Amino acid sequence: MTRVGPVRDLRIIGAPSDFGQGRRGVDMGPSAIRYAGLQEKLQQLGHRVEDLGNIPVPPPEQHRVTDEKLKYLPEVRAVCEALFERVRNVVDAGHVPIVLGGDHSISIGSVAGVAAARPSFGIIWFDAHGDMNTHETTPSGNIHGMPLAASLGLGHPELTHLGGFAPKVQPDKVVLVCVRSIDPDEARLIKESGITVFTMADIDKRGMGDVMEEAIRIAGDGTDSIHLSLDLDALDPMFAPGVGTPVNGGVTYREGHLAMEMLAASQKVGSVDVVEVNPILDKRNQTGRMAVELVESLFGKMVL
Repeated sequence: MTRVGPVRDLRIIGAPSDFGQGRRGVDMGPSAIRYAGLQEKLQQLGHRVEDLGNIPVPPPEQHRVTDEKLKYLPEVRAVCEALFERVRNVVDAGHVPIVLGGDHSISIGSVAGVAAARPSFGIIWFDAHGDMNTHETTPSGNIHGMPLAASLGLGHPELTHLGGFAPKVQPDKVVLVCVRSIDPDEARLIKESGITVFTMADIDKRGMGDVMEEAIRIAGDGTDSIHLSLDLDALDPMFAPGVGTPVNGGVTYREGHLAMEMLAASQKVGSVDVVEVNPILDKRNQTGRMAVELVESLFGKMVL
């Protein structure tokens, strides 16, 4: 096994929360990814890896929804505050956090932690969905559809001002890749926000290589690092069946790896979320293994 790029100090953080989802099961995502050998395989690449365990997350059965437009808001915020502190400390120490979700709402905390420690950064958001809803546009009230909007300062103050500041990132440094399922009001917000978007149609027309080259240029130009938020539903369900909100027509196995390989070659990735793995809906941990393989490519695994 060979590696491109330098040896990295990696820190794994579990965020086993499904408060932001409408379907149970993603709270077991960190366990599924760990079971697939994440730490061992990254160590085999020569990286220095430490697993910091999970942030504490209570089960949803102990809580109830009080706002249908912001389901489990206090619980989501508490999880994200704990993750914010953990990620900020890891980045401050010069290490690379690999955050294992959990649903995508946890990225409100991880992005905030990165922003507090390293204000100059860009984001590549790899997702079938826009995650650009707010409490005013959401059709479901599930906060896992809001983390990118919150990171840009759009939405409820309890989410946008996590960590005491907003926005966490500037829109001209944010790239949304692989989208193919957008809510109508969310589409308006995306167009008004100023972020760059590459849909699956763009990938079909231009190819993943061309799209990622531009995405890395936008998110990496003038920034100290890139944060990758990797939702496994970006991939086609054929390759990643164990996700909470699968959408047909997604990224292929090789397209996913090419994207990660190009990010590795850029040497700009300073933090990553891996989210929405749902073992209950998976087939023999196929999606957990896919997550590990993609992270291997992200941190330099090469054929030769």
